Amino acid sequence: MGSGIVSIDLYADHQLVLSAIMLWFAAGAWLLLAVGLGARLADQRDRFAREARSPASLTGVAGTAVLGTRLAMQDYHVAAAALLAVSGLGWALLLMPVLRHWKTPTLGISFVLCVATEGLAVLGATSAITYRAGWLVSAAVPALVLGLAFYVFTAARFDLGELLTGHGDHWVAGGALAISALAAAKITEAAGALGRFSEQHQILTDTTLVLWCLAMVWLFPLIAGEVLRPRLSYDLSRWATVFPLGMYAACSFATGQVTGITGITGFGHVWTWVAFTVSLLVLAGLFRHGWPVLRGQHRPAAG
Repeated sequence: MGSGIVSIDLYADHQLVLSAIMLWFAAGAWLLLAVGLGARLADQRDRFAREARSPASLTGVAGTAVLGTRLAMQDYHVAAAALLAVSGLGWALLLMPVLRHWKTPTLGISFVLCVATEGLAVLGATSAITYRAGWLVSAAVPALVLGLAFYVFTAARFDLGELLTGHGDHWVAGGALAISALAAAKITEAAGALGRFSEQHQILTDTTLVLWCLAMVWLFPLIAGEVLRPRLSYDLSRWATVFPLGMYAACSFATGQVTGITGITGFGHVWTWVAFTVSLLVLAGLFRHGWPVLRGQHRPAAG
């Protein structure tokens, strides 16, 4: 998720070489994790079933949707369509086990319930333009609404103390709204391109802007928490910080485009480099500490 969204940011900022590097790193990580999950399903089915009940399991769905969106931007449309199918199937299979075993108070990683749903909306709307498939836009709208409902459900149970004690995934509280804004922007763009929801175009545009503003509000407590309680040592959950940082830039590019507000786009250009810098720091920590996620020694996180 983290490296994939930063690749999207760099592509929007016209940094094509850096974007390609991050894309293929994300694709390689996705393949490694897919092989690891497949092996676990074959050899450790009980453990696989237990982990599938956690909201963290939905990071795979979200990461697949983000990678598919980036591939669609590179005109790898068949691969993007395949990943849309994979992410949709994964979401359908994991949703009920996650909801049945929901725990409160919720943590930052719990917001992946919203993120995965909105990721499907983003990839669906992006693919709709490619294939001139109006039904994908129509399907993306309820996904957007459902994702927002999941956000409210999770936020109402969120432990705000995570802002000071979280290991990095607490940033997803803001990132989930950011991807919601991105989903609304992509739906607005796709609907305009395909002549859908013409009467609701202004409502979609206003919704995009409101969601972007709400996401931005989260930045203040998130940054304040990092200043008041610095957590500088490496933790795998810091990949779940990279994702929201990157998503803030991505949703700003998209929101600026559909609303015509250049200041929002300008923020996206600046914030791209914030997200990229943090991703390099976390990547350095990952290589220094090996690949603990594949050995199951740490909490799942959004890489």
